[in-house]
Amino acid sequence: MIGNDIVDIATSRIESNWNRKGFLNKIFTIEEQFQIQNSENQEIMVWNLWSRKEAAYKILNRMTQIRIFNPKQLECTYLELKDKFIFGKVISQNNTFLTKTSITPDFIYTEAVYKNEDFNKIRQIERPKNIIKHAGIPSYYDFNESKIKLLSITHHGKFEKIITLIDSESRFQF
Repeated sequence: MIGNDIVDIATSRIESNWNRKGFLNKIFTIEEQFQIQNSENQEIMVWNLWSRKEAAYKILNRMTQIRIFNPKQLECTYLELKDKFIFGKVISQNNTFLTKTSITPDFIYTEAVYKNEDFNKIRQIERPKNIIKHAGIPSYYDFNESKIKLLSITHHGKFEKIITLIDSESRFQF
């Protein structure tokens, strides 16, 4: 299982006022708000945590097929900087999702997996012409392997990233 999310920093500055009253309390747990308040760059920490929650939600949505995004029920924990990536965990409904985030001057990008070994199986691909959606969840037909494969798509502002897992297969059959 995979999920991903990207935040275009310039677009977020235009579209979202994370400093407005009630925003942080609506989206983030007390512990996450503490992380934000004690961060060197609060804006980047807000979108780092947001991106991690969104990426993990895509896995949770695929697992449950319930499309209700309640960001406070996805709690970001454990941050470790390693090889220019921030690794962390997002916990929701007794599930632990693992995240890998990169922060650039232009965007924040997170990939989430359910199993650690899946990080090595993620491949970024071009947008396939044959995207299939089941309950709003994207997959695509891989003609080379003759099977439906997992797909996670994220776009924000001027950025888009599409990932799949090598050796994956969608559990949805059409």
